[in-house]
Amino acid sequence: MQCPKCHGLMRTFNRSGVTIDQCESCRGIFLDYGELETLTRLESQYMQQYAPPPPPPAHGPSWGGHHYGYHGHRHRGLMGLLFSS
Repeated sequence: MQCPKCHGLMRTFNRSGVTIDQCESCRGIFLDYGELETLTRLESQYMQQYAPPPPPPAHGPSWGGHHYGYHGHRHRGLMGLLFSS
């Protein structure tokens, strides 16, 4: 298969039942009908597993205290893994 953008060679991957075509030259990603919706549904299910716990109730001023939630890293969703460079 040839890339519609640069005419490079396309490679096909299967991720969780979704067929992804990626160009070896320009690294463009092409999906067939309905595959983007499937990927977003899978990512939503993945991210629900790693939802951060709710912050504890505030007691007094928040400045100077411990900050809950973001700890310098985050869980990357399926889309972040697919479209990372």
